[in-house]
Amino acid sequence: MRTGIRTPLYWRLESIVGTSLIIYLDFSPWPQRGLKGLIDIQKLSNGTSLKFLNLAGNEIESLKSFQGGGKELQKLSNLEYLDLSYNRLDNNSLSSLRRLSSLKFLNMEYNLLEGLINMEELDALGNLEVLSLGGNQITKVVASRDMRLVRNLSALFLDNITTHGRSSIQLELLGAYPFLKTLSLTDNSFKGAIFAQELHNLSSVEELFLDHSSLDEESFKSFGVLPFLKFLSMKALNATLPIQGLLNFKNLVYLDLSFFTLHNNFLKDIGKISSLKILLLSGCQLSGTIPAAKGLCELKHLLKLDMSNNDLRGTLPSCLANLTSLQQLDISSNHFIGNISIYPLGTLTSLHKLQLSRNLFKIPISLLPFFNHSKLKFLDCHENEIYADIDVPNLTPKFQLETLHLSGQGDGGVFPKFLYYQHNLGHVDLSYIKMKGEFPHWLIGNNTKLNTLYLPSCSLSGPLHLPIHSHVHLLDLDISDNSFNSPIPTEIGVQFPNLYFLNLSGNGLIGDIPSSFGKMSQLIKLDLSNNRLSGIIPQDLIVGCISLFDLILSNNNLQGQIFPKQANCKELGRLLLDGNQFTGSIPYSILNCTGLNMLDVSDNHLFGSIPGWRRNMTFLEVLDLSKNKFSRTLPSSFVPPQIREVYLSNNRLQGPLTNAFYNCSELMTLDLSHNYFTRRIPDWIGKFPKLSYLLLGYNNLVGEIPIQLCNLGQLSLVDLSNNNLSGHVLPCITAASNKVRQEEVGTNPYMASSPGLDLSCNNLTGKIPAEIGNLNMIQVLNLSHNSLTGLIPQSFSNLKQIESLDLSYNKLNGKIPQLTQLNWLAVFSVAHNNLSGKTPEMVAQFATFDNNSYEGNPFLCGPPLSKSCFSSSTMPRVSEEDKKDHKRDGGFMDMDAFYHSTMMSELSLCPSLSKLGWLQNNELELIAEYNLLLVFIRGLQWNDESQEMISGSLLNSMNNEGLVKRNYLDEVMMDSIVILREREAQCTVDEGGFFKNVFQAIEFLLWLARMREPSLNAIDFGLSVFDEEGNDQ
Repeated sequence: MRTGIRTPLYWRLESIVGTSLIIYLDFSPWPQRGLKGLIDIQKLSNGTSLKFLNLAGNEIESLKSFQGGGKELQKLSNLEYLDLSYNRLDNNSLSSLRRLSSLKFLNMEYNLLEGLINMEELDALGNLEVLSLGGNQITKVVASRDMRLVRNLSALFLDNITTHGRSSIQLELLGAYPFLKTLSLTDNSFKGAIFAQELHNLSSVEELFLDHSSLDEESFKSFGVLPFLKFLSMKALNATLPIQGLLNFKNLVYLDLSFFTLHNNFLKDIGKISSLKILLLSGCQLSGTIPAAKGLCELKHLLKLDMSNNDLRGTLPSCLANLTSLQQLDISSNHFIGNISIYPLGTLTSLHKLQLSRNLFKIPISLLPFFNHSKLKFLDCHENEIYADIDVPNLTPKFQLETLHLSGQGDGGVFPKFLYYQHNLGHVDLSYIKMKGEFPHWLIGNNTKLNTLYLPSCSLSGPLHLPIHSHVHLLDLDISDNSFNSPIPTEIGVQFPNLYFLNLSGNGLIGDIPSSFGKMSQLIKLDLSNNRLSGIIPQDLIVGCISLFDLILSNNNLQGQIFPKQANCKELGRLLLDGNQFTGSIPYSILNCTGLNMLDVSDNHLFGSIPGWRRNMTFLEVLDLSKNKFSRTLPSSFVPPQIREVYLSNNRLQGPLTNAFYNCSELMTLDLSHNYFTRRIPDWIGKFPKLSYLLLGYNNLVGEIPIQLCNLGQLSLVDLSNNNLSGHVLPCITAASNKVRQEEVGTNPYMASSPGLDLSCNNLTGKIPAEIGNLNMIQVLNLSHNSLTGLIPQSFSNLKQIESLDLSYNKLNGKIPQLTQLNWLAVFSVAHNNLSGKTPEMVAQFATFDNNSYEGNPFLCGPPLSKSCFSSSTMPRVSEEDKKDHKRDGGFMDMDAFYHSTMMSELSLCPSLSKLGWLQNNELELIAEYNLLLVFIRGLQWNDESQEMISGSLLNSMNNEGLVKRNYLDEVMMDSIVILREREAQCTVDEGGFFKNVFQAIEFLLWLARMREPSLNAIDFGLSVFDEEGNDQ
């Protein structure tokens, strides 16, 4: 006799004609396709034995043969269960069901029922016990007059029917069903509604569901007329209700207030509902301590108590020992403290299930406090402090555990002895407890029902031994990150033939990968990474593990080809072979893995060209071929359009990028750095709307940064460094880089890195756009080793998250802006520019930066530089009018900055410049105070002979009034420029930068002379006859 069919959706109703012996028929979607439109149920008319019919979750709009109550439906007279929920049926469908006289369960929720619903259309369903009309757009329900329906209907579900304020209308029919025992009104809004009259006749209601509904105090009082209510569920209730309202339910046995905000005094008053057996208070924002005497501890009939996911603190009160009937206790995810050995839990010997996880308890690994709990089956103590108790008596525990979660931090000493006496274990988790000893293979042998064993990071050592006999029930084994330092047992595949998940990573395992892995035909995930395995990947593993989805062999010493020539890997989704010694090219057999989602063969010795993946790898999303020796050019459109991450860095790839990634609209990460790519960055780079990480550094790319980068609104990390890019820094890139992705890090190594912009070591020119300062979430900015000019933007003070800022080796000038409020700055350099003025005050992060951050800026002064700035009391003063005149004349430098710096320090000039000694024979009239000229000369730090000669000439030329005569100013200055120009060509590259500063200094003296004596027009003429190269114009 055929009792049931779970139909694939491509079946038609005609295909089951003649199946008169079927009892159970399920047409719900499996997994996606469903029945649509008009369904002719006449095809089922031969199903005289059919009792269960499920058509839920399709797109049925009408039931053809039900219309008019066809006689053929009399042949479905035995149908008791009909589920039509989540379809598109309208009001007419109700009358079509009247011939189903045996129907006991009818579910019509979430269809297109609307307006007035007349329950008289269901009068013929005299045996109906359960009716669900929730999730429809009903405005009014007219109750049935047929006493058969009224009498038999015991459960009514009107969930989510109060849209648009129809709550009071919906409940008018309730008074007509006095024999209801179960009433569900979840996901409704009853605020302001008073319906005590409608509920008054429902004296038989025992179960009331108000989950996810909205109530106020008045509407809640309406439910107080239900005198025999035993079961009340108000999960996630949107209300603030006084505890007194609950106290009216004297017969309550079951109360669920999970995720409903409660006041702290609730635990003191709840003891008044003494009939309670099940109390669920998870996620109620309870805080403080549990009352030590009254309240909760008075519920002596309590069988189940759940107070998980709150903010309860302190120790457990001793009065909990009164709850001797308690069978299930869950106080996980709180902040309870103390040693569990001295708590009252040891007296609650009726416990079947105990959950203490995610607290601050101290729990002995021996579990001695629970040795008398003979009924204990489930114990969860994970994420507490586990410790090794001393002098444990030689006792046998009375419990036989089925589930044990004891993972946590702590030193557990030796492997717990009580486990030797356990024989019914199905799940064991002792993760991250430091224990001495070898792998407990006896634990698997003693528990034939064991299906899950977790022992990662348990400090286990010694050789890896397996039980003598095969264990067919073990499904999940994780013993990663221990120290076995031995070969993998050769017969592991025979011992555990039905494993789904196996993790042996991080154990120092040596030797070859056993071919017996091929016996694990059910294996879904195999992780052997971070060991010292050698040899090749056995072909039996790839051929025999037909269910394998994850194969992780990273960071070993495996050799040979990365994949056997024969492979049956259609189910393989992730293949991670990185960090090995594989050689050769990528074999074509890997293209048979058409279901691959992630391929990582990075950090090997692979070479040759990269094959095209587009046609075969239609599911590939992550491709990592980095750190190999791949060469030649990239194939055109070689990755599928759904690719999300591509890593090709540190290879020998060359040529232009052309159309390699064209139409990859899902691309999030593109790393092509450290290769030999040439030509321009393609314009199609702007067609990746989800691109977050772009790394093209260390190539031979030329041209300007493409404006299309400004179209990418998800960019977080951009590295174009060490290329030959020219042009300007894009101001519009600021908006693109101003977002830090918050996605789960997952496999992407850059998701955990700092968001940043690196354009260093290129040929960029022009000013730094002020818009760069709008990158207020950026953490790394590197514009060094370019030819950028102008000022450092003041907007850089907005870079509040910046950790590394490098502007060194450019041609920036002016002052350093106020940046001392950048509290996260750890790396800072403006070295080797033309900056002037005082260095930033050495406070906060700037107190950590030394001379290296500022060197190569001759006009900078102040700590940490050895050069001090002039005191304002001794400096030449320039009037405000003079400053205005200087600005009008296009002055080349900030005079205030000049006065605050010592000119030309720590620079050298070719020794041949000593011939400037002829200056001692001239008599010059004073242009500036003697001390300023002397500082200027001494600041040059020429060789000792030249400095002494020039300093002496100045002293000799001074008269008693301290003034130098005026007559030979033009001659001295112009001859000095000529000599300096002549000698510049004879100096090295490093010395060349000095001359620019010398010319600027002499120009300043000439400017100062003009300030003092406007008639000296010959100076301006003299300067104009030399261009920047020192050539006569």
